[in-house]
Amino acid sequence: MLRQLLRIHLRPYQRPIALLVALQFLQTCATLYLPTLNADIIDNGVVHGDTGYILRFGALMIAVSVVQVVCNVGAVYYGARTAAALGRDVRAAVFERVQSFSAREVGQFGAPSLITRTTNDVQQVQMLVLMAFTLMVSAPIMCVGGIVMALGQDVPLSAVLLAVVPVLGIAVSLIVKKMRPLFRTMQVRLDTVNRVLREQITGNRVIRAFVREEYERERFRRANEDLTEVSMSTGRLMALMFPTVMTVVNVSSVAVVWFGAHRIDSGGMQIGALTAFLAYLMQIVMAVMMATFMFMMVPRAEVCAERIEEVLRTESSVVPPTAPVRKLLRHGHLEVRGADFRYPGAEEPVLRGVDLVARPGETTAIIGSTGSGKSTLLGLVPRLFDVTGGKVLVDGVDVRELDPVVMARTVGLVPQKPYLFSGTVATNLRYGKPDASDGELWHALEVAQAADFVRELDGGLDAPIAQGGTNVSGGQRQRLAIARTLVQRPEIYLFDDSFSALDYTTDALLRAALAAETAEATVVIVAQRVSTIRDADRIVVLDEGRVVGTGRHHELMAANETYREIVLSQLTEAEAA
Repeated sequence: MLRQLLRIHLRPYQRPIALLVALQFLQTCATLYLPTLNADIIDNGVVHGDTGYILRFGALMIAVSVVQVVCNVGAVYYGARTAAALGRDVRAAVFERVQSFSAREVGQFGAPSLITRTTNDVQQVQMLVLMAFTLMVSAPIMCVGGIVMALGQDVPLSAVLLAVVPVLGIAVSLIVKKMRPLFRTMQVRLDTVNRVLREQITGNRVIRAFVREEYERERFRRANEDLTEVSMSTGRLMALMFPTVMTVVNVSSVAVVWFGAHRIDSGGMQIGALTAFLAYLMQIVMAVMMATFMFMMVPRAEVCAERIEEVLRTESSVVPPTAPVRKLLRHGHLEVRGADFRYPGAEEPVLRGVDLVARPGETTAIIGSTGSGKSTLLGLVPRLFDVTGGKVLVDGVDVRELDPVVMARTVGLVPQKPYLFSGTVATNLRYGKPDASDGELWHALEVAQAADFVRELDGGLDAPIAQGGTNVSGGQRQRLAIARTLVQRPEIYLFDDSFSALDYTTDALLRAALAAETAEATVVIVAQRVSTIRDADRIVVLDEGRVVGTGRHHELMAANETYREIVLSQLTEAEAA
């Protein structure tokens, strides 16, 4: 997965990568050449007292060092730029794919996991690429080149390398093999910590209301300790890596000095050659250590790449039309024809053979007990998810064939849980219509019964709104969400229990203002409160995903037992009449 991900997303950067490899090759060659020059200065200059030789080759060493530094700086520069570009592209790809997901796919992964995959997982892959460009490219060149140059200094002494390199390779491979499953577990437990923390921050008021701070503290502690436990296990293996490498390095250095001294004593080797050989040994070991450092990062990056690819390979169940319809002949006509919907893995469908017709100038209400499928039915219209059977038609066109831009212009949804984005009142209201004037915003606020409290805010339309709208009350959030949809002025309004947080007076005023504002539009209301929908032109009663009754209030009271039970659970017989 990691190779596939890198192959796809590094393809546009072949030229800078080629330049980077060339610079790394030059700087590694310069690094390998320096010990040989040093050996020549010792054997031919220092030993014989030839100052001119020392100065000439000293100047050459300085020139080679300058080349090494310049090439290294260039390689690091291009490596950092390419790695950052890769991270940007992968994050953008994950973001684009997540944006295409329906509510089904988002629920399948979970918001905390998607956030971790877009941020932390991409960061791990980016860091691996950065380390690969700055370390790994030069490591094999330095290792092979160091062995060749060491052989050039003294072949018999090079036998030490035959023992050192395999031992290092085997030790590193065994440690890395044990680290890979630990890194996978680490990412999963990081998801868990994110999920618990997200729930506690979002549900802070509920936690305080039920005095469950101690329980939630214990829940976070357990999740945190689980992550700490696997991190400690990984850390112990990482801590074992470097001592293992350094032990082999130090033993091999002692062996080189021991056997090298005997070679010098027998006249088979010069002092400068031994010095150069030790330098090459250290370069070879450094190359192995760089590779070791990379091997430590590869398992975690592989796990992260798999998680990223899992998102990128997941196709949305809401597929964009291949030949989208961009023009509608009628305006505001909504029909649900034999709609079925089943969540993945569910034993029973949520909706079964639902039929519904909503026309311009009429208000259609949907009511039913909790879990009867009201919100799911409403979500089928703007394609939050697609029907698994039947059709949803807007102006006679199946919504699966409708252009998304036309859909957004035609259908306006006020969700059951209104969400406001961080910004200002104005930026939230202009979300569906960026070019809306201040006059249009104030008109929408007046209709939504939100103008008074917005005027009282410091800044009015420019008053700040926190993420999720947490700095305003639930009723104010609902009214701002309604105003946002009114600014858009769609032909079909969908209100998913959007008046539940309002008091009866505000509810009545808002419905009266909406009736005038949406007189020519199609209005579909999902509500639990009977008083909100009793005056609707058509009331659709849902029970366990099926339509069990359709009609006006007085007709259903007389002929539909399910509707009658819902009404009488809220109103007296006299009030219902």
